Amino acid sequence: MTFSILIAHYNNWNYFQECYQSILKQTYQDYEIIIVDDCSTDNSYERLVELSKQNNKIKLFRNSANKKVGYTKRRCVEEASGDICGFVDPDDRIVANALEDVMDAYKNNADIISTYSKIKLIDEFSQEKGEFNFTKKIKNNHKTFFNINFEVAHFFTFKKEIYDQTQGINPKLIISEDQDLYMKLYELGEFYFIDSFQYLYRIHDKGISQNKNKTIQQKEDWHQVLNDTCKRRGIDKLYGKNVDDIGYLPKFIFEKENTFWKKLKRKFL
Repeated sequence: MTFSILIAHYNNWNYFQECYQSILKQTYQDYEIIIVDDCSTDNSYERLVELSKQNNKIKLFRNSANKKVGYTKRRCVEEASGDICGFVDPDDRIVANALEDVMDAYKNNADIISTYSKIKLIDEFSQEKGEFNFTKKIKNNHKTFFNINFEVAHFFTFKKEIYDQTQGINPKLIISEDQDLYMKLYELGEFYFIDSFQYLYRIHDKGISQNKNKTIQQKEDWHQVLNDTCKRRGIDKLYGKNVDDIGYLPKFIFEKENTFWKKLKRKFL
C-alpha cells in the first residue's frame, strides 16, 4: 500500500526543512509527498520546485491564489493517489517509524478506516516541551462524539477510499478543518489509537492554531463544523436544548461534557 503524505504549505520553508528530513528517514518507503503551496510570498515555492526536481516522490502543486488552509488541505487529498493519507504540517515532524506503525495497524485491523497517535510538543528551536495530554483511545460509533476534548489529533491518517465517500474537507474553513475531517470520517468507520508518539507538534507564534489574533470567521469555524456535524447525524437537540438555539456549540458541548461527574466517569472507563 502506498502512503500519501499531505502537506499544505505557506511561508514555512525554514521549518519545512526539518519536516522534510523526518520524512526522508521513514522506515516505510512506499510513499509519495503531496505538497500544495498556497501562494507563498517568502520564495519558498521556488525552493520547493528545485527540491521536487531532486526527489521524484514529491508531487508539487500551487493554488492560483491564496485560498487558506481548508481549500489547500482539501486539494492535497484530491491530488493524492495513495491508499492511505495523512497530513503533516510543514512546521512539524514525524518520527522515523511513523508510517511503518500506521501501515502495520491497517494491515492488522481490516475494519479500521483511520488512525491517530500520541503527540510530543516542541518549541521553535526543536526542543521538546512535554506531551499533548489529551489524545487517548475513543469509543467508536457514538452519535454524540464531537472530539470536544481533542482526544483525536495528529498523527491522523485515513483510507482515501473512505474519504472519497464524504463531502470532503470544507474549503471555506480557516481553522478547525482538521476537526471537520475527523467528524466526517468518524461517521463512516472505526478509528484506531496507536499508543505511541508519532508526531512532534511545534509551538510557535506563527502557527495557525496558536494565532491569538483570530478573525471572527476563524472563531466561528469550529461552531460551523459542529453544527454541520449535528445536521449530518440528524441531531436536533443536545442536552435538551434545540441545536439551532445554541449560540456557540463548542462552549456549550465542552461545558456539558466536562462536569465533575462526566470527568469522573471518563476517568474510570
